[in-house]
Amino acid sequence: MRENRYARFGISKADILLPKEGIDLEKWAVVACDQYTSEKEYWKKVEEFVADEPSTLHLILPECYLEESDKERRIENINSMMEYYLHSGIFHEWKDSFILVKRTMDGKVRYGLMAALDLECYDYGKDSKSLVRATEGTILSRIPPRMEIRRNATLELPHIVVLISDEKRSVIEPLSQLKNKKIYETELMMDGGHLEGYLVNDEGEDIIYSALEKLYENLDQKNPLLYAMGDGNHSLATAKALWEETKRGLSAKEKEGNPMRYALVEIENIYDDGITFEPIHRVFFNESKEHFAGMLGRKFKSTWIEKVDSREELQRRINEGGNVRMGLADGNGMYVLELTGGDKTDSAKIVQDFIDSEKPEVDYIHGLDATLKLSKEGKNLGIIMPDVSKDTFFSTIIRDGSFPRKTFSIGESNEKRYYMEARLIVNALYK
Repeated sequence: MRENRYARFGISKADILLPKEGIDLEKWAVVACDQYTSEKEYWKKVEEFVADEPSTLHLILPECYLEESDKERRIENINSMMEYYLHSGIFHEWKDSFILVKRTMDGKVRYGLMAALDLECYDYGKDSKSLVRATEGTILSRIPPRMEIRRNATLELPHIVVLISDEKRSVIEPLSQLKNKKIYETELMMDGGHLEGYLVNDEGEDIIYSALEKLYENLDQKNPLLYAMGDGNHSLATAKALWEETKRGLSAKEKEGNPMRYALVEIENIYDDGITFEPIHRVFFNESKEHFAGMLGRKFKSTWIEKVDSREELQRRINEGGNVRMGLADGNGMYVLELTGGDKTDSAKIVQDFIDSEKPEVDYIHGLDATLKLSKEGKNLGIIMPDVSKDTFFSTIIRDGSFPRKTFSIGESNEKRYYMEARLIVNALYK
């Protein structure tokens, strides 16, 4: 096992697999599998674009198919395709490396650092005080189906994004000023923007170490939050659960060297100007605004609904004032719902309490456009959530624990992480 000088910071360099030159990277990289879960037409378009070319589409299971009857067949095909890609020689392995990722979209640039995250430093429990922490409630029932996919996989392809709170922009941003080797560049399909990857050089590795050391030393060691989940909470929880299962009976040395102990992630700085926090909205199926507002009104001092004429007015109104506010949308228009007797930061918890108690058929939607589109169909009701402040993000987690599930997202669906890098996670193949 290589010596890991970053171990106390909960990360490691990784042996990262990327397609060799000649592979069409625009067809290779597809968006995170937990996007467009109610829009199978999106994934059909991706299938048509990719066809039989090498692509991460053939290595993942879009979550819109998780409940399909052929799920097991799909998983078997994924595992077979991983083996095929590995043995057909399409990958080049960048050993013991960090990769700097640059994503450009609509004039905005954001940077990330690909690294292996130590799952021994991660606890997704609500009251966790671990170095790596969930930021939203983890639904334990969502882990076993994802374990089925990862359990027999030879590769992991991450859409996991973890955040650091680096106001001085000392860890990642300086890397962009170095003469690092560019190892990939591509446009991303389906309006995903532009992606570049750079191999971090020795000077960059020293910068990462020194900057993380300062962040680490400034933590409250009784509650040392260094990494907060941005995206892929249940994917990382799945990797953790499988590692806990795998490590039983292993010696200390075997645990240290086992690749399942780590998960490949993209680390991003919450203060990166290219990062936008987007609320995750809800769509209820076969639900009316009158019933929904009436049920909430029983628990609060008063409630009112007012129709608005534009999405801009809707967003402005639900983000002002001290009371709980959210937007409603159906086939008849858009509305502002206000509840008195609560605080606007409680909006996500209130809606989630309704879901848990009333158990409506619901989907969680990334993006206002998709929410408004779905709300116009049939007897659907869209619930538009207010914005989440990233300025108090880390302090809120330290103080209160995780947010209610599906509270926020980093950007809208087409801004989510696209699969590019891969890593071997089967011990027999680990070099």
